[in-house]
Amino acid sequence: MNDISKATTLARSREGRVRGAALLTHRQVVTSPETRLDYRIESLLGEGGFGQAYLARRLSYSSTVPEVVAMKASEHIDGWLREAYFGQLLDGHPRAIRVFDAFPLTRSDGSVLYCLVLEYARHGDLRAHLARTGKGWTERMARREIAGILEVLGKLHRGQMLHRDLTPMNVFVCENGCLKLGDFGIVRHQSDRRGVKAKTLNPWAAPSEIRAGAAPKWQARDDVYQVGQLLGMLIKGTAKDRIRTAEVRHFLCTDHLKEIVYRCIGARSKRYESAAELIEALSQRPAELRSGRLKTLDGARLVFTGILARPRVEAARAARRAGATIQSAPTALTTVVVRGRPNPLQAAGRDGGVKLIQIKRLREKGQRITLLNERQFWRLAGLARARARTGAPRTRSA
Repeated sequence: MNDISKATTLARSREGRVRGAALLTHRQVVTSPETRLDYRIESLLGEGGFGQAYLARRLSYSSTVPEVVAMKASEHIDGWLREAYFGQLLDGHPRAIRVFDAFPLTRSDGSVLYCLVLEYARHGDLRAHLARTGKGWTERMARREIAGILEVLGKLHRGQMLHRDLTPMNVFVCENGCLKLGDFGIVRHQSDRRGVKAKTLNPWAAPSEIRAGAAPKWQARDDVYQVGQLLGMLIKGTAKDRIRTAEVRHFLCTDHLKEIVYRCIGARSKRYESAAELIEALSQRPAELRSGRLKTLDGARLVFTGILARPRVEAARAARRAGATIQSAPTALTTVVVRGRPNPLQAAGRDGGVKLIQIKRLREKGQRITLLNERQFWRLAGLARARARTGAPRTRSA
């Protein structure tokens, strides 16, 4: 954390100087009334919505607190209370920045400064680290480290809590590239799964639906959006800007990982609904999309995807003659998908078109959808036309 970091909920200064009044001064010795440990302030690390963060050195003897630590100082009790609480809740978790000490400090003018003594991440936050190294991570390493962050998020989600600030400025790079989650200052508890009102947040990292006000409540799937952004940034090798869905197909990784990132940051209604779902997706082998078998198109609710050898208008006309209902996109009523050649511009590789991703999602929920290739489709359409000419009765779709 040698580089000055960016902010959590407000932009921090890039310079090594405090924008407002310094809450702590260089070489100042701070004594914790809680543990009686003395800490000497060394230098400023960053500044933002929480207050100010400093590099500090422990002077008193302790068998549990490292010699070099980070100290956060704030004039506001709200965020301090949350971070102190989650420091206790997640104490000892290998993927959460540890909180070693939390105490109020009364200053000479009678005002109170709220202090936290934290684990020091010597490689800084993820954004600064990627800017310094200038290269993307391997897929294996990115999967492993994001899975570690998801362990912390999963614990919050199981307790009906939402983080809401999973930005590259709040994920820290520790020894051997180990990522740890810090800053729990705006975590909120939800009384039900409908979420919490989206008030305090970092606009830079919030989903577009939240920023536009189209989705008034922050839900677990919005935390998942932010994790998808982190995963995409690791693969791309930069956290300078948010990842856009159009960028995903150019990532240097497997189609399976492209699909995961795309689903995380794509349409809100189609995201993974919790950290647990995303962990499962990362740990599973990708689902294969094999062509099935069908006796007739009569009664089918059918969707076309990919590039067909013959015009889609002609294919739709043939499907209607065979008794099928045409849908523009997969829904909970879809029973058949006719798949043409993959579009080279589709989101996440050969099996990662938008419609194909939606089909996989619906199948995960137990919906039965039969995939047909174009040859199978035209054979069934031809059979239906032949029956119509001879007057033979139709056979309903299985």
